[in-house]
Amino acid sequence: MPVISDTVMKTNSPTLSSGVIVFKSLFRFFSPLILYDCVSRVWQFQWGRHSFLQKVYLYRKCNTYKLAAALSYFIALPVIYLISLLPFRILYLLSDVFFLLLYYVLGYRKKVVKQNLLNSFPEKNEEEINRIMKKFYRYFCDLFLETFKTLTISKPVMLKHCSFEPSAKKLMDELAAENKSFIIAMGHKGNWEWAGNTFSLLCRHQLYVIYHPLANKYFDKLMYTMRTRFGTRLIAMKNTFRDMMENRDELNATAFIADQTPHPDRAYWMTFLNQDTPVFAGIDKIARKIKYPVVYVSAKKVKRGYYTLSAELLAGPPYTSGEGEIAMLYTKRLEKDIIEQPETWLWTHRRWKHKRTA
Repeated sequence: MPVISDTVMKTNSPTLSSGVIVFKSLFRFFSPLILYDCVSRVWQFQWGRHSFLQKVYLYRKCNTYKLAAALSYFIALPVIYLISLLPFRILYLLSDVFFLLLYYVLGYRKKVVKQNLLNSFPEKNEEEINRIMKKFYRYFCDLFLETFKTLTISKPVMLKHCSFEPSAKKLMDELAAENKSFIIAMGHKGNWEWAGNTFSLLCRHQLYVIYHPLANKYFDKLMYTMRTRFGTRLIAMKNTFRDMMENRDELNATAFIADQTPHPDRAYWMTFLNQDTPVFAGIDKIARKIKYPVVYVSAKKVKRGYYTLSAELLAGPPYTSGEGEIAMLYTKRLEKDIIEQPETWLWTHRRWKHKRTA
């Protein structure tokens, strides 16, 4: 049985977003604010928190931030749209170039990825780990560009590249026929952005996706446009439970990507990929309180640019099992999928940065 810290109920809803990684990276590249932050710290030490000169400086810094946000967006936007219009064959040739740069030149988070893989698969030798790493970085670059493709992809092409397995579609139809809303539990595996598009195109339930708004309002608006093109609606993370309660009269499904790193004091702890891991408590707590069934959805990569969606009912009301059981079922199911296709999970995150306190 998993362990949960003795804290009050608090929803820590994860997001559904690969584009966040992309746009944060672009913003950091174009923004000069790192230098300004350093100057700000020195200025505060010298002049005090409430000095007139500092207020003038902070005002100017705020304007510089807004200018940098706007510039980064308007510089990147034509490139993003151009990429989204590329034929898939050219898109993946570009992805191959990105892979060479990311893996061999920049070495983006290679230490984090390798350590995560070594800890998760202690039975594998270094040659096997390196093979998974290379496959992961190729998938990661594909995912990067596939996210942009969402801006202009047509409905038929979307469904051609990301489709439901017959059993998954049958489950969705059965839940709709019974007029049951439900919670979707997913991981950062396969192409979760395309999975949302396919669901909205094929299923009767209104899909809501939990997301974390970006600090850059321009990129946030672009991401919002991308994710809502096919009818999906978004719920800001901080409003998760409130909005779910408001939407109870509607036939809907609310999607959580629950494999991010929660605060260790508000998490269930369990073994995941051979490591002691904090797991989000939000899905477990919300499902019990709102009395929704929980469906696990997985996006499996069939071949380059093609994914299939499987689905299975994890748990449903009345919930008589112990608290944390839903989170444990989700974690074990995700672990099974990762072991089956390890290169299509997001290994760049520092998933195990927290340690359990005594």
